[in-house]
Amino acid sequence: MRYYIPVVSDTKYKPYRIAKKVIVLENLTEMLKGVLEGCVLEIISRGETYGYEITRRLNALGFADVVEGTVYTILVRLEKNKLVDIEKKPSDMGPPRKFYVLNDAGNEELLRFWRKWDFISSKINQLKEGQSNV
Repeated sequence: MRYYIPVVSDTKYKPYRIAKKVIVLENLTEMLKGVLEGCVLEIISRGETYGYEITRRLNALGFADVVEGTVYTILVRLEKNKLVDIEKKPSDMGPPRKFYVLNDAGNEELLRFWRKWDFISSKINQLKEGQSNV
């Protein structure tokens, strides 16, 4: 998989390729496995939405290789874990669409995700900036 991340500043880390002010990162699948679910929860928390729209928003964020199948697998898991409420609505393009909204359990899970993310990212930044005793 390739993910395109806008360049904020020049980086000394390789093997990133810089092309047209975008860093191309390959093979982030393993790193993103737990993160994508949190991203999907965050997108749903911003308002009622459906699978294709979630995929489109992730692609717009730079997750270019995230496909609908990946998103639908996450949505099925969120539904199974009772983190979302679903409403089927008619669609002009085929069968009814499933629209997703976070319920209370989903909002709690999203808060847990962001707490974990804040902790991990702060520790990684400390390590990167040389602020740790490692």
